[in-house]
This record gives sequence, C-alpha cells and structure tokens, in this order.
Amino acid sequence: MPEETIVGVDPVCGMDVRSVAADRRASWQGEDYFFCSVKCREKFDSEPARWFEEREEPEGAEDLLYTCPMHPEIEQLGPGTCPICGMALEPAEIRLEDAAAPDPELVAMGRRLKVCGPLAGLVVLVAMSEMIPGQPLQHAVAWPVLAWMQLLLATPVVLWGGSLFFERAWLSVRTGNLNMFTLVGLGTGAAWLYSVVATLFPATLPASMHLETGGVPLYFEAAAAIVVLVLLGQVIELRARAQTGDAVRSLLGLAARTARRIERDGREVDVPVEEVRVGDRLRVRPGEKVPVDGRVVSGTSVIDESMVSGEPIPVEKEAGALVTGATLNQSGGLVIEAERVGRDTLLAQIVKMVGQAQRSRAPIDRLADRVSRVFVPAVVGISMLTFAIWMLLGPEPRFAYALVNAIAVLIIACPCALGLATPMSIMVGVGRGAQAGVLVREAAALEALETVDTLIVDKTGTLTEGKPELVSVEGSEAMLAGAAALERASEHPLAEAILRGAEARGIAPADVDAFESVTGKGVSGTVDGQAFALGNAAMMEACDVAIPALAAAAAEEERTAGRTVMFVAEAGTLAGWLGVADPIKATTPEAIRALHARGIRIHMATGDAPATAAAVARELGIDSVHGGM
Repeated sequence: MPEETIVGVDPVCGMDVRSVAADRRASWQGEDYFFCSVKCREKFDSEPARWFEEREEPEGAEDLLYTCPMHPEIEQLGPGTCPICGMALEPAEIRLEDAAAPDPELVAMGRRLKVCGPLAGLVVLVAMSEMIPGQPLQHAVAWPVLAWMQLLLATPVVLWGGSLFFERAWLSVRTGNLNMFTLVGLGTGAAWLYSVVATLFPATLPASMHLETGGVPLYFEAAAAIVVLVLLGQVIELRARAQTGDAVRSLLGLAARTARRIERDGREVDVPVEEVRVGDRLRVRPGEKVPVDGRVVSGTSVIDESMVSGEPIPVEKEAGALVTGATLNQSGGLVIEAERVGRDTLLAQIVKMVGQAQRSRAPIDRLADRVSRVFVPAVVGISMLTFAIWMLLGPEPRFAYALVNAIAVLIIACPCALGLATPMSIMVGVGRGAQAGVLVREAAALEALETVDTLIVDKTGTLTEGKPELVSVEGSEAMLAGAAALERASEHPLAEAILRGAEARGIAPADVDAFESVTGKGVSGTVDGQAFALGNAAMMEACDVAIPALAAAAAEEERTAGRTVMFVAEAGTLAGWLGVADPIKATTPEAIRALHARGIRIHMATGDAPATAAAVARELGIDSVHGGM
C-alpha cells in the first residue's frame, strides 16, 4: 500500500494516525486532533482534558516503526499492542541486522507457556481427580488441601502467565474496542476470583452448592486451561511470523554489502552499498554481485538473473543493457551507472512486498475481530441479565446464586478457541502445503485457494527440470568430442549441459589449443590438430562455414520444439549441430491433467523465449502461454 504521512498522534491511545477521516477528527482549544478509531474520538469528545493528563510517553522507545497487521493505520515507535484488536504490533520494516535478535514477545510468551503448561496440567489433574475410579486422592487428602493445591498451582498461571492478556483486556476497555482479550480477561479473572473466595470462605456460598466432601465447585482448572490455550495460540502465531520474517531477511541477504565506486579522478574505492547514489559509476568484477539497479556503460559479460526471472541460463550483457541489483556477474568485467538505489531497487521492492504480505492475516481473523465486537458486549449483557434474574427470582441466598451464575456465563463464553483455532488451522494448512512443496505467501491466499479456477505457472523449474540438458546430437562422435573440448574451456551458460551430455555418452573431452571466444556468437579452437568452431549462424558465417538448406531447416524444427541449437564446424565444414533444452519434469503431464480435470485453466508465464515457451505449452496442453516476460 502507498506510504502515508503521519498526520498526528491519537491523544486517547497514543498511536500514530496516518489517515484523515472526518469521523476520526476533533478540535479542542483551537487545535485539531486525529484518532485511530471512532471510539477513541468519542472518548476524547466526552472529556478532552482527561486524556492529556493521563497520557505518558513510552520510555526508551525504539526508532523502529511498528504497525498492527490487522489495522495498518495503527503505528507507533517501538513495540506495543494494538488498541483495537489487542494484537502485538510488528515492525513495519524488517531489517537484516534484526536477524540475531529473537522476537521479545515470542520469548516472553514461550517462557510463560513452558512454565504455565505443566502447572495448568497439574491443576486439571487435581480438579478432575474425583473422576478417577475409587477417588484415591479424595480419600488420601481432605477437600481444603485439594482446594489450596489448586489455588497455589493456578495463581501463577493466571496472574503471571495471563498478565499480558489482562493488560490487553484493560486497554480494550479503556479505548472502547472490545475484542477477544476482553472476554479472556473477564472469564479467567472472574473464574479465578470466584475460586479464591470459594477456597478461603466456602461458608459464604449456598448450602445447596456444597459437595459431599464439604467443599464447593472451583474453576481454577478452567482459568488455568484458558490461559494456557490462549498462550499456545499466541506462540504458534508468533513463531509463524518469526519464520516469515526470517524468509524476508534471507531475501535481504541476497543484496551486495559493498560496491566499488569509480571516482571522478579515476580512483576506485570500495564503499557500503548504502552510500551509492544515482549516477555513480561502479565496477562489477567477475564473481561479484551487482550492487544496485543500473545500466551497463562499458564491458561485456553474462549475468545470472535467476533471482529475478527464475531462468537458469545467464543473460549476456553489453553497453546499454539494464542490470539488476543482487544478480551475479559470472564472467567479464562491467562498469555500470547506478539508476535505482536503496529502497528503489527491485530487490528492495520485492522485500517490501513480501514484508507486507507476511504481516497480512486471513479474512477469518477479521471476521473473528468483528464477531468479538458484538459477542463481548452480548456476553457481558447476558451475564448481567443472569445476575438480575437470579436476584429477582432465585432462591435464597439470592446474591450468592446470582453472582455464581453470572460468573459461570463469563467462564463458559470465554473464547479460547478464537485465540487458538485460527492460528492453529492456518499453521496446519501452511505446514502441510510446505511438505508438498507449496509455499503460501499469505494467510488470505490460503483461505481463498478453494475458489481458484485459474492457475498461472512459471516454466523453468516448475514445469521443467530447471537445468539445461543436451537432448539431441546431429553428427559424429568426433564432432561431439570436439564440441565438448571447446566447451570445457568456455564460460558460455550452456557449456555445462554439453559437457554433461558428452560424458553421459562416454566421450571424454580432449585438450584445446588456440581457444577464442566471440561474444554473442560462439567459440573456436584447435582440438587434436583439427580446427573446430561452435556457435550460432553468425559464428558459422564469421568462420566462412556454409549451412546447407536442409541443415538450416532441420535446425529451425529443433528451435520450434523449444531447443537451443548450436552449429559445429570442423576443418571449415559444417559437421553437425547440438540441441540443448530444459526437459519437462516426469510428474508435470499428470499434474496438468489432474488440474484440467478439476476445471482449472492453466496459463504459463515465463521469461524464456516465446518459441520455446510455445513448444512446451503445446506438448503439455496448457491453455495459454506468455513468453519473454
């Protein structure tokens, strides 16, 4: 989404506001104020002065901007929680230097889960012990001791493990944005408080509620279990976000860290890539990464652009050609002029897009958020209504019955599933997909997948093996041996495919003398005293080698079939040609048939040559093809 200017700070919740909506704006004492939500504006309108007295600036706030994945308009410096949904804020920009630092919220939640999980398990075991045949624990220990055991085990779980949820619940009440944490706080808090009173003062409860053991029902296990379940959901979601953050940092790691800048006086200086400016001239040596997006000023080379295009065959570059930052210069030296630097480079834009995608949430999350806004006040209302009915119509002692039943409503309605089911289901879906080799970019895509009726696929590495191979040889073994000898000395992108093909046919390449490489045409040299040349039609013409009409027609058929053709000349005469192609995966045809059987149309979009792309599409029966992209 386009970046917006911060227009102000919400005086109610302290969040940065980036949009100016009429219903989220107010004036007081001649000043205009902006709000993250209508609820905050209404709170401000009721008592404007109060919010200036209560608001405090966070101490030690970081200079990193944090935002809410569910509500992008909420932004602040340093970590915190969203006043609308209660979710933890996330860095708006993922930085490579943050890789070594673990997510503090994940660490805190994980620590709480490790400690509270076993404690909650013991609480549940003690509370459910009466269901064990023979009730051995009840016969061994009196009820007050069992009650105190539950109190001591559950209290750290609720008060320490659930403290973050109580803070978020209080924030939701203070800002008027009721959410899942409101009910979690109400439910667990009410269950724990009631159970504490029932443990310390059981005589205050009606006699009809007392058990045969002399005690009363307690809800310590419910409060502890809810806290642990919500903690588990938070840890699952935070861990998934940390993994996607690592994926973004791995993208950032592709970029070059330094650049060799050519100064005006001709000196060459290595500088951090952050110091490169538009118009700077940079030298890119063989084996180095291109530091920024730019244009070749001088030199010729081949560059591996698979990071951008996915195509395994490097691309030849000469003066005037565009180059992309983070791609790998393989052979010759280049001088480039920087055209896009910093956040404007293609890699930076990719990282930004992936970062925005990984902060996204499934629409079901937004649905849960909307449901909470209605569900929470409804549950609170039902609880109050229950209290009122028992006070008016219930038996004596009415107050005790009314209080217990009102609390029971809050406990039963506590939505631990909202905090666990959604992240758990998304994690399972994403995990099962990853096992099958399917990577899900964002949760919304996973949810929308069932409605898909059109599939767009790449060619190289998706439909094909992604590794060129020698698939056809027209000529003698001596011709192939000579070609392999030339390619062993060559840095051409397809040389490795020809060498592997010759080796698979039992041909060992000989040594080559007088080797010469002609950019854009081919290579030549002497093998065992014979002059050999390999390359395209232009190379044959440069070597005064005639290509018969039949050979030219056969080579054209090879190209139509999606193969790259290289002619081979021996002693000034055409000796044959080689066809190199990226073979189709063995599993691809069946996958295409299965998708078609489900009524899904398949479009292929590839950076490969249109003729090659069309040949693959014809062979597989793909519905439409777009090459040269």
